[in-house]
Amino acid sequence: MEKLKSSGEEESSGERGVLHKWRGYSCSVTPEKVLLSRPVLQAALGTKHGVLLVEGGQVYSFGELPWKQNQAPSGTTEPLLEAGLSEQHVVSVAAGASHSGAVTEDGMVHMWGDNTYGQCGLSGLSVVPNPTPVGVVDCEATPPHPVRVLEVACGEQHTLALSARHEVWSWGSGCQLGLLTTTFPVWKPQKVEHLAGRHVLQVVCGASHSMALVRCLPPAQKARRLPADKCGQCNQSLYTMTDKEDHVIISDSHYCPLGVELEDGDSKSGSESSLSHGRMKSSPSEPILSAHTQNPKPFIPSSSSPGAASVSAPAPVPEAQDQTPCPEKEHLQSITLNPEGSRPAVADGEEVQALEMDSAKALGGLTATGVKCSPYPDEQALKDYLKRLSDQTLAEQASKNPPAVQCAQPLPEPGDVFASDPTTPVAQSVTPMGSALNHLVVSCASAVGERVASTYEALSLRKVINYWGPGESRERPEERVRQEEHRQGKKSCSLGDIREEEAEGLSRRLSLPGLLSQVSPRLLRRASRPPVRAVALTPVGVAESDAHLPSLQTEVWSWGRGQEGQLGHGDLLPRLQPLCIKSLSGKEVIRVAAGALHSLALTAQSQVYSWGSNSFGQLGHMESPSTIPRLAKLSEGIRAWDVGAGQHHTLLLADGDCFQPILYYSGQQVKEGSAESSQEQTGGYTQQPVLLPFCMNLGYVSSVCAGGQSCAALADRNVMGFIASLHELAAAERKYYCKLSSIKSVLLQPLLKLDSLSSALGPACTGLLQNLIGRFGRLSQLTGQNSASLTSFLRRSRDVRGLVVLENAHLFLDTYSEYCAALGNLLVMGGFQALVKPCQDVFGKGAEVVQKLSEGCEDGAILPDILTHLFYLPVRHLHEYGHLLLKLATCYEVNSMDYQKLQDVCSKYESLALHLKRKRKEAEYTLHFWKSFPGKMTDSLRKPSRRLVCESSNKALTLQNAGRFSVNWFILFNDALVHAQFSTHHVFPLATLWVEPISEENAGLYGLKVTSPEESFTLLASSPSEKAKWLRAINQAVEQALSGAGSDTSGTAPRADPPISRTASYTFYKDSRLKEVTYEGRWLAGKPHGRGVLKWADGRTYTGTFKNGLEDGYGDYIVPNKNLNKSDHYQGHWKDGKMHGFGTFRYATGEVYEGSFQDNMRHGHGMLRSGKLNSTSPSVFIGQWLNDKKTGYGVFDDITRGEKYMGLWQDDQRQGNGVIVTQFGLYYEGAFSNNKMMGMGVLLSEDDTTFEGDFSDDWTLSGKGTLTMPNGDYIEGSFSGVWGTALKISGSYYKPNLYDSDKEKNRTLKLGRLSVPSEEKWKAVFGECWSRLGCDSPAQGETSTAWDNIAIALTANRRQHRDSPELLSRSHHKTLESLEFIPQHVGPVTLEKYHIVRRYLIKACDTPLHPLGRLVEALVAVYRMTYVGVGANRRLLQQAVNEIKSYLSRIFQIVRFLFPDLPEEGGLLTEAPNEKKQPDSSGTKIESPKPGRVVSSSALLLPVLLPRLYPPLFTLYALEKEKEDDVYWECVLRLNKQPDLALLAFLGVQQKFWPVTMTLHGEKQQVLSSTKDACFASAVETLQQISTTFTPSDKLQVIQLTFEEITQEVLALLKQDFLWSMDDLFPVFLYVVLRARIRNLGSEVSLIEDLMDPCVQHGEHGIMFTTLKACYYQIQHEKIT
Repeated sequence: MEKLKSSGEEESSGERGVLHKWRGYSCSVTPEKVLLSRPVLQAALGTKHGVLLVEGGQVYSFGELPWKQNQAPSGTTEPLLEAGLSEQHVVSVAAGASHSGAVTEDGMVHMWGDNTYGQCGLSGLSVVPNPTPVGVVDCEATPPHPVRVLEVACGEQHTLALSARHEVWSWGSGCQLGLLTTTFPVWKPQKVEHLAGRHVLQVVCGASHSMALVRCLPPAQKARRLPADKCGQCNQSLYTMTDKEDHVIISDSHYCPLGVELEDGDSKSGSESSLSHGRMKSSPSEPILSAHTQNPKPFIPSSSSPGAASVSAPAPVPEAQDQTPCPEKEHLQSITLNPEGSRPAVADGEEVQALEMDSAKALGGLTATGVKCSPYPDEQALKDYLKRLSDQTLAEQASKNPPAVQCAQPLPEPGDVFASDPTTPVAQSVTPMGSALNHLVVSCASAVGERVASTYEALSLRKVINYWGPGESRERPEERVRQEEHRQGKKSCSLGDIREEEAEGLSRRLSLPGLLSQVSPRLLRRASRPPVRAVALTPVGVAESDAHLPSLQTEVWSWGRGQEGQLGHGDLLPRLQPLCIKSLSGKEVIRVAAGALHSLALTAQSQVYSWGSNSFGQLGHMESPSTIPRLAKLSEGIRAWDVGAGQHHTLLLADGDCFQPILYYSGQQVKEGSAESSQEQTGGYTQQPVLLPFCMNLGYVSSVCAGGQSCAALADRNVMGFIASLHELAAAERKYYCKLSSIKSVLLQPLLKLDSLSSALGPACTGLLQNLIGRFGRLSQLTGQNSASLTSFLRRSRDVRGLVVLENAHLFLDTYSEYCAALGNLLVMGGFQALVKPCQDVFGKGAEVVQKLSEGCEDGAILPDILTHLFYLPVRHLHEYGHLLLKLATCYEVNSMDYQKLQDVCSKYESLALHLKRKRKEAEYTLHFWKSFPGKMTDSLRKPSRRLVCESSNKALTLQNAGRFSVNWFILFNDALVHAQFSTHHVFPLATLWVEPISEENAGLYGLKVTSPEESFTLLASSPSEKAKWLRAINQAVEQALSGAGSDTSGTAPRADPPISRTASYTFYKDSRLKEVTYEGRWLAGKPHGRGVLKWADGRTYTGTFKNGLEDGYGDYIVPNKNLNKSDHYQGHWKDGKMHGFGTFRYATGEVYEGSFQDNMRHGHGMLRSGKLNSTSPSVFIGQWLNDKKTGYGVFDDITRGEKYMGLWQDDQRQGNGVIVTQFGLYYEGAFSNNKMMGMGVLLSEDDTTFEGDFSDDWTLSGKGTLTMPNGDYIEGSFSGVWGTALKISGSYYKPNLYDSDKEKNRTLKLGRLSVPSEEKWKAVFGECWSRLGCDSPAQGETSTAWDNIAIALTANRRQHRDSPELLSRSHHKTLESLEFIPQHVGPVTLEKYHIVRRYLIKACDTPLHPLGRLVEALVAVYRMTYVGVGANRRLLQQAVNEIKSYLSRIFQIVRFLFPDLPEEGGLLTEAPNEKKQPDSSGTKIESPKPGRVVSSSALLLPVLLPRLYPPLFTLYALEKEKEDDVYWECVLRLNKQPDLALLAFLGVQQKFWPVTMTLHGEKQQVLSSTKDACFASAVETLQQISTTFTPSDKLQVIQLTFEEITQEVLALLKQDFLWSMDDLFPVFLYVVLRARIRNLGSEVSLIEDLMDPCVQHGEHGIMFTTLKACYYQIQHEKIT
């Protein structure tokens, strides 16, 4: 045969995928090679034919092919190309007894061959000669869509398909379809509903049975599915209870009407009788267990005797077509709970049996027809139970009359669980023990109460396992074997502790909602009792990273005919629905195979379980019964990894001593020579699998298959060592996994079952051992998954990049590192010494079992060493990985990608192996040290993760200045430096240890200076080399402690010195201020420095920045207040460990202080809010503080009393001049002393009644004074009494004459004399601004320093906001950026420079991050606090205006300090030589006469300040001018009723100025006598804008524009140049003012008057303003004649 040209890069010369075929097992057999031009990828054998899939996706058939028309009867020897598939790319093939299937790349199924039973899925044809597509369509989906298929399996009369969604579809005939139908054949592929929702991994077909390998549900899913007491589909209750007078019937025979397709054609002949009220279709071969129903069918005898179990007579069952008659009959049984307390009734010949069972259906009569509505996954136990009933009792009972019930008395054993007190009702022992009982207990607890619950406690699982009921003597032998098997299964599959499983099962089932409340408290206590020792040897659940690894948590489900026991359920009954083979759960099955009448399961541990027909020894063992899976007998050390099953034989592919695979055969021997004759003589019989001698000649076999009487093997020749290396890798992994599994089962499980284990080890070691075993389980699971993955890797692709060991190297490396860490910890704590006694208890004195396990350990080794050797086995395996991957790498070109990848990963495994070896040495060195260390200190210092680095027992290191007789012993661990003395020791954690060498000038001293947070000392070394050794050791240890232990691998050279700045945690132990305080954060040379957190024992915490060990910068400080159960919270700035700078302090009492601090005290400007509005004393104070007391000027708003005080304070009391206003309109200004009005003062009430004189207390007059009435009458004399109550007066009453002399007129009061002058207010606010600019007092300092401080403030604030950008808007960012350019401020200020300065100031005042902006913000806040609310009192107007003026002058002082060349107030700007006389328009808006020449604070700063202060200020104006404005407004409303021309005439406007036409909607129209609001409309509109402007200069601008509008309109009328005279202008302007209807014109006028720039008063603007003012007064006094 020609050499194959293969597509693989590395295999061009050799042969791949060569198929060898043979029959039987005698020595003379030589396999024949099947010659094909391309490598075979997969072979499938049917009874007399075979199908091959070759590279490129083509399919060949060989053998007898009767369905081909031109086929010779003797069959073909040459493979025949299936031309029908040549267009398709096939990925998998299958062969049944006489039909074949193929699946293409896109998931389409093609079938051909015999179709008598519909097995090809094509209706109407008995034979399908060529591959024909079969549509697998999901009709339940809307719209129906085709199902993508991964693989098919073919039986004798049926076919199964596995979809890409891992569901099973079937078609053909027979109960092996697993479908809910009795009509065969099924032509159309149907989904096997019973497996829906599960993840099926593989399907196989026997002649008349089916098997599926299913991934176990993850625990989370199970938990989610369990506690449901409603059906997920139809939402009806799953449990029903019928309360009879003497017993309760509990049933969960809920039948879900949804999702079930009922067949009609077949249900007449009496299958009705098998339905529970005719609703439910039952399979003919399946018995029903039913509860009493409301309308019992005639075949249910009634039971009246208390506690009797009614057993029905058998009912006839129709046979379904196409099916062998099924022997067993229906059997009904009601479950009765007997509250009377009579002894439990046990039906004849039944026994209590402890079954692992997870099906709620054990109690009810849900037959397998319904869709699975029960929340419990399977029906194993129900069927087992029924099977037993039918085996044992039905035969007898059918012959009897309806039987009498026997109440058997159970055997009273010592401590027998059933010998409970007679008042306890016991559930009848009909139900298999296990979860069914739990369901029973839980679901009926509500009805029967607590007594039932105690039944559960009675039936402890432990004891029931060892108890078999009274029917024992009458059992058939195989029955006993079967029970025995169950018992064994129960014992061996319990991987941890049965007790734990039982408790876990109970707690899981107690979570049924709605039932918990009635379950006995004892039961609950039992459920929640902590398990003695819970160590899962097999980790459950799959980590995300394992998703690409094959699952080892699998189950095998089987269904179909069981006449030879091939279903593995322990009986010979058929099953219509898939059922889980319980005894294979937890066995890690990774592959299944089915022969005609027997079944095989291959596990990850390379063992083969077999069951079914054993007529030729094809099961590989001689045990009986063969109805349950048993291990095939393979010699020691033979590990099977692929299986094939034919008609009467089994073929195994296994590893032997070398890594070239070997073949084993068991079953029928085929006689040579008669092979071709149709009547084959059969003979030969194998006791156990026999080795096929020719297997070594085949090369490297990658898979085997069997069918009919033939066997086939696919083999590769070894090319460049590649194939051999792959096989070696896989074989090594399988061997290693078997080793790990045997360690687990032989050593760990027996140890864990030992009750005295935890007491022998002590709590510390027990925890470590648990951790180690958990990690061992994880490692073992990963290995098992990897070995399974490598095995399937050999069968399929050979792309080395698909190797899990390569792709997920990190997973392996992490798992090994974690395992070794756990191992080292146990070793250091002396765990292996402690394990010696438990080992001897379990395995005997010599513990030979352990010795045997650890082959390769030197002879005569002691037990602890043997154990250590065993547990370190995985580390040695790491070398193996490296070695084998390197071997693989040598098969590639050096410059190829694959070579690189293999090399990289190989070096990772090697370096980890070396690293772990070093770790082991460290652990052993440490263990040795603890053995010799004085005992007292060992206990406190010995920790699992602590390793010894070096120690100074040889006096190599001493303490400087130590006493002569003191002992100083230094021990360096990987996490701490320990200084041990005679009886004491001190531990210095390495993370906070700094060490530096001391220079050796002072002769002969080799010193190291060691610094820790609270002490520093000097160590002296005996020689320079010792010094260098210790310095290096400490530095390396510190570096490792900081970087996290174990992260250093030998590859990276450690840094010479650990960083001087680092992050660490430390608890102070002697520092006076911080004793027992924990600090976590950044450090610098022994001191906290940078961000960190301090936590005090009493609950205080500080989070923020530190500098040289002290809080410094911004920080959060929380102090819990025990009494109020809240905490004080400070957020703000710190300096040298104290609150210093701006901050917010929220007190536990509810008060909030925002402002400046100094030395932990409120100091400077700040605001204190106390109480919410509804609490006792809500009040707000804003002002100056000195050493935590209010001192200086401040405003206090007492909201409850409705008073506001603005004045001076001292030591928290009002002292000095001040003003009080109340919400009732009272106004007081004068002297205060000791928090009271005392001394000279003035008091005004709302109606202008005034008192001026002496006060002695709040609102209390006492002494001389003058009382003036609103009409001018006054009383002089002495007064006493409280204002607002009766006043005692002795004095004179004056009634001023209207014609009195002028001296009396001067009596009008001038307010504000006794209040605080404006310049004295808010000094602290300005003081803080100056200090931010670096000046101690106003204007004392360097301008350049001030600019530096501004730059620093801006940058720092921007950095802070960069970390939290959400605080700043985008425009804000732009403002900040533009502020970073400092305007030029040297040389005379020209107009241009002046505008630059003006624009800079506008921006600076716009952001609170700039000191000026912060100042403006603070001023706005205090101004509003003062004049809003109660402070909106018209008497305060003058003070409010003066306050604004003082702000202007004081801010202007700061501006001139920043721009020293700016002229002073009222000074002129120097003109730039080339400047034109007219400035730019932006100047005109602000100043007037010669605009922009004069510098004034109001022009520069009012545009910034006034818009923010406008609302409170304008309110005061409106209050002050209220009366005048009312008069004016009344007049405006009256005059505005007139039409335009009448009003113009009334106001005396000359006729020549009357507009003749007006523009309305763009058209010119005549002005008529009735026209209203049309004349001078544009001027009116302009003037109305006066209310929308803020600053006086803007308002004057509006007036000027109004004049221009009037002039333009008049010019248009007169069509000639024209100059106004005041007499002409005034009436026209008056008309415009009237028509503008400005409500608060008086307030506007006053505001302009008070705040306009002095230099404007006599210019053009001044005259225009005077005109407006005149109009205002004119309108007030206008009389209509």
